Amino acid sequence: MRRQVLAASGLVGTFAGIGLLHYPLLRLPYFWDEAGYYVPAALDIYRSWRLIPESTLPVGHTPLVMVYLALAWRAFGFAPLVTRTAMLLIAAATVAATFALARRVVSREAATWSAALLALSPMFFAQSSLVFLDLPAALPTTLCLLALLDGRMLLFALAASLAVLTKETAVVLLPVAWVYLWRVKRAGQAVPLRSWFALAAPILPLAAWTIYYHHATGFWTGNAEYLRFNLYATLSLGRIFWSLLRRLYEVFIGGINWLLVAGAALGIWRGNVAQGDTATEKRGREFLHMAVGLIFVYVLLLSVVGGAVLPRYLLPIFPAFFVAAVFLIWRLRRTLARALCGAALACFVGAWFLNPPYPFPYEDNLSYADFIGLHRQAAQFLSVRPPGERILTAWPATDELTRPFLGYVSKPLRVVPLEGLAARDFDAVSPQGFDLMYLYSRKYEPTNNWLARFSLFRRAQERYFGYAPQVEALQLISRFGVRPLAHFERRGQWVKVYVRTDGGGF
Repeated sequence: MRRQVLAASGLVGTFAGIGLLHYPLLRLPYFWDEAGYYVPAALDIYRSWRLIPESTLPVGHTPLVMVYLALAWRAFGFAPLVTRTAMLLIAAATVAATFALARRVVSREAATWSAALLALSPMFFAQSSLVFLDLPAALPTTLCLLALLDGRMLLFALAASLAVLTKETAVVLLPVAWVYLWRVKRAGQAVPLRSWFALAAPILPLAAWTIYYHHATGFWTGNAEYLRFNLYATLSLGRIFWSLLRRLYEVFIGGINWLLVAGAALGIWRGNVAQGDTATEKRGREFLHMAVGLIFVYVLLLSVVGGAVLPRYLLPIFPAFFVAAVFLIWRLRRTLARALCGAALACFVGAWFLNPPYPFPYEDNLSYADFIGLHRQAAQFLSVRPPGERILTAWPATDELTRPFLGYVSKPLRVVPLEGLAARDFDAVSPQGFDLMYLYSRKYEPTNNWLARFSLFRRAQERYFGYAPQVEALQLISRFGVRPLAHFERRGQWVKVYVRTDGGGF
């Protein structure tokens, strides 16, 4: 009973701390894929209990997170504050589960460092209140590792089932569990038959969802365009190679993770390894094998499939990564171990606000809040313009200006959609087809862009990942006869609104 009370107290304290740090972000409108898929899909469940969305294109994701949000909205009302608080609760539970996992293999102090590093790492912190599936999938994935270490196979079956219902790609954790039980059996320990059944249990809900989705849509997953973008177009050796490099960078270098990796390497090289076959040391070795296996299968899977190579897809392995890193760092002298973890923690907080010298997704740190703020400011400006103006822009601004429930406008504006903001996306645009042109920094393009310095990397991004620089505004001014009307800027991001000068507009 005492353990349960301590666990509940830890969760409440973690939730309160994370909530306090996120307080300025809790009422922000919805961002990027939140607006494009996850919030509309959850709204369909909230309004009519339709598990397969109709107000947005279905992509086959398992529906647990959207059902969770629909229940939260029914209990507390539909509002960004409710949405983001509900997501923060999942993030807090993930941090608490990470602490519990770390306590199986390291001291209380080291476990606290593991949990704190995860909570304050720039991508985890930024994603904590956002409506995506990857951070929520980290919670049941971490519970699966905890259950395996404790030999609680019923808990594993439940957690793994929740993991695949949160995001279907979590099924790749099953081979890691199978190998773990095989190693246990090979070591001479008895493995009951029910344990092997527990490993197969998560396949049942995933199969049920897949059959239901196929019955309703005619696709086993996604849709025709989704499959082309995320599977068929990714299966080339060149693209897999470059995806693998990017994934390895995102795990071991990006987001200041390199500092922890360096400390872990130092712990392996110069650290003192506990002698003997103590229970803690044995669990530590078992955990390291599982963590390495989990990281391997996720990196391999996400190097082969997935049209968008987004770092957030790797969030399910982040708890295991941070626990493993601290486990190895803690082999060093305590003063050095604490200094390394403290330096990493300080760098993580700085990385909330400091952008890397190359293009990156805004959602990897608090740049996403700047994006939302700029777009909300521009939407408010456009909302007080005379009605009926045709606004030429690209997604997600198209949704922001036409869907009031996203939080940018009070009533829909008239939009002319573009595929993107590269030069080629304007080829079919008629100068008489719009009244206002809404341009924004869709990609982060720093002036000292490292990608531009290395032609090999740039060519690989263009060939395999569709990278194209954003069109220069001066080209559009001369081509379409527009003049500047409004300009908004914040920390390297911008929004520019142009009006036609040949009689268009109002």
